[in-house]
Amino acid sequence: MRTVTFAATQMSCTENRSENLEALEALVRSAASAGAQVVLPQELFAGRYFCQTESPKNFDLAEEFHESLVVARFSSLARELGVVIPVSYFERAGRSFFNSVAVADADGVIVGRYRKSHIPDGPGYEEKYYFTPGDTGFDAVETAFCRVGVGICWDQWFPEVARILTLRGAEVILFPTAIGSEPEDPSLDSSGHWRRTMQGHSAANMIPVVASNRVGIERAGESEITFYGTSFITDHTGVVSVEMDRTTEGFALSTCDLDAIEVDRRAFGLFRDRRPDLYGPLMTLDGQSER
Repeated sequence: MRTVTFAATQMSCTENRSENLEALEALVRSAASAGAQVVLPQELFAGRYFCQTESPKNFDLAEEFHESLVVARFSSLARELGVVIPVSYFERAGRSFFNSVAVADADGVIVGRYRKSHIPDGPGYEEKYYFTPGDTGFDAVETAFCRVGVGICWDQWFPEVARILTLRGAEVILFPTAIGSEPEDPSLDSSGHWRRTMQGHSAANMIPVVASNRVGIERAGESEITFYGTSFITDHTGVVSVEMDRTTEGFALSTCDLDAIEVDRRAFGLFRDRRPDLYGPLMTLDGQSER
């Protein structure tokens, strides 16, 4: 038996960077005190979701990896508490800008870095203006407690991400997120679809999934998004083990027996019966593979 306890945090963010970092640190400390060993914060937690609008001044929010105060603060906290923290931050690298996660191990060492691969572009979610598509690919990272795989927000809608991470040896998939209402049509609510998509990834790969989302109403000019929270953790069959509501700040906590899950995964045959020789169309944009 090898049990690991995961936590997904969720909170609202203000324009005050210091307040946001203090609020998240308090949540991480509380989750660790409750027994969490891997604590997942939401996407871009250092501030408001600046991608609602296109503004050159927002590029000033980006940090070089080695100079990032956000990464330094939470890697130090990971070391102090002996927990794993995937740290989401706006990364500047040369002339490029990325939506990135640095995985801080329980000793505070950064053991993995991931740059968001799938970049959305739509009203209220103008990420292509800011972010270069990531160049890291998808890989599992060995930490003190388990091998983790990370995708960021829009990545979570693509089954290929979860499958590759599982093939790479991930024992849990972590999805930091910033998603809510649609400014062009506030009546649209994607929360159910959002959750079911990740439950499907969990079930199809027999792997737990942890999703952390923000809450609160954020405005930028004429754009307004109500972030719907509902952070959750699944078991390895896609069943939601624990969930949060649409407004409460806090964390969700769940414990998984990763050895037992591995036994189930091997016995079920999902990976034994794969036919990658037939999956050529996945390598094309139009589904027409060469024969």
